[in-house]
Amino acid sequence: MGFADRVAGYVERFEQALDARLPDAHARPASLHTAMRYAALGGGKRIRPLLCYASGEVLGVAPDRLDDAACAVECVHVFSLVHDDLPAMDDDALRRGKPSTHAAFGVATAILAGDALQTRAFEILAGDGVHDAAERLGMIAILAAATGSLGMTGGQAVDLESEGKQLAAADLEALDRDKTGRLIRAAVLMPCCAAPGLPRGSREALDRFAESMGLAFQIKDDVLDVEGDQALTGKTHGADAARGKATYPSLMGMDQARRRADALYAEALDALAPFGEAAEPLRWMARYIVHRDR
Repeated sequence: MGFADRVAGYVERFEQALDARLPDAHARPASLHTAMRYAALGGGKRIRPLLCYASGEVLGVAPDRLDDAACAVECVHVFSLVHDDLPAMDDDALRRGKPSTHAAFGVATAILAGDALQTRAFEILAGDGVHDAAERLGMIAILAAATGSLGMTGGQAVDLESEGKQLAAADLEALDRDKTGRLIRAAVLMPCCAAPGLPRGSREALDRFAESMGLAFQIKDDVLDVEGDQALTGKTHGADAARGKATYPSLMGMDQARRRADALYAEALDALAPFGEAAEPLRWMARYIVHRDR
C-alpha cells in the first residue's frame, strides 16, 4: 500500500481529532463556538494535516503523536481563511463550497471566530499530553514563527498593499513564501520535533522540500483561480483578477506559471532524495499539490 491508500483514513482520523479538540457548539458562548466549528469542520483539502502525517511517516513518527500538530496547523490555516474572506480583506462570500463565515454569522462573529481558532491552535499544542515539554515548545515555536508578522500574517499584509500593483517576480515569490509557504513549511517541520536524534541534514532536506512545495502550492492556486471549476475549488472564480492581486499568471502568463510550478516540484523531489523510498508519502503529496483540480 502506498500513501494514496492511507489518505482517506488520515482525513477521517483528522476530522475526528479536530472535532474533539474544538469547543462544543452548545458551550457558552454558543454562537462563537458554532461559528468556529462551521469554519473548521467538514471541508477543505486538509493538505496541511496530510503533510504533517506524511512527514511523520517519513520520520517514523506514529500518527497518534501528530494529531495535535495536525489540528493546530489547520486551526491556524482556517483562522487565516476566515479573516481573508472578510469585507476589509478579500470580501469573498464563498469558501469551501459554502457561504464564508462572515456571510453565515456576520462580520463581528467571524472576526472573533478567527481569533479564537488561532489561540486554540496554541492551546492544543501547549496542552498536548503526548510529547515532553521540549518537543511541545519546538512545535509551538515553529507554528508561531510561521503565523506572525514575519510569516503568514506579514505576507497577507504585503498582499493587500500590492493590490493593483505590478510586482517583480522576486517580490511576488517573497510574498507567497510568507503568505502561503510558511504554514506549509510548519506542517512538514513540526513532526521533526517528535523525532529525537533526527540528523540536522534530514531536517534541512525536509525544509528544502517544504520551501519548494509551499511556493508551488500558491502558483497552482493562482492557476486554478483563472481556469479552475468553481464547483470543485469551492471559491469564487476569478477573485484574484477582480481585486487586482499580483499572481503568477498575471505576471508571467499561464504557461510560464505552470513551468515554474513544475520546476519547484522537481526541486522538492530532489530534496527528498536522501530519504530514498521512505519519502514516498511526501512525494505523493507533492504530486497531488501540483496536479490537483481544486
